[in-house]
Amino acid sequence: MHQRRKAREVALQVLYELDVQMIGLGEAIELFWANFEASEEARKFSSLLIEGAWNNREQIDSLISDSSENWTIARMSRVDKSILRMAVYELLFCRDIPPKVTLNEAIDLGKVYGSENSGAFINGILDALYGRLRNKDENQDNHSLTGCPEP
Repeated sequence: MHQRRKAREVALQVLYELDVQMIGLGEAIELFWANFEASEEARKFSSLLIEGAWNNREQIDSLISDSSENWTIARMSRVDKSILRMAVYELLFCRDIPPKVTLNEAIDLGKVYGSENSGAFINGILDALYGRLRNKDENQDNHSLTGCPEP
């Protein structure tokens, strides 16, 4: 599990960079790995999270906006927004990861890298969003759990 925590930290950093700078996805990932080391497992999982969250950010941002009261995506800190994007990607597409793990990891990242209120802010949005997703899943016939898509 330590490798997945490391991968999430890497994904947060690269997603933040993508939100701040006007560079391409591949370039951002390459730039990060040119300067930092990690295991192959962490590299693969972080790439999956980065590419998935970034490539699906329109859908993800819409879900985040719908679950946040009085906060637009534009008003959110870039750190919080990056953590939320990554966590929502996991909730939507990585059905083999228990939602509780995803939520706890996102809240912990917010506490470490965000402001003093980030953990509670992230918790509130993800809790509301996960409740809506869970209700939607319960109303659908398809309950198959699949793993994260390949990067």
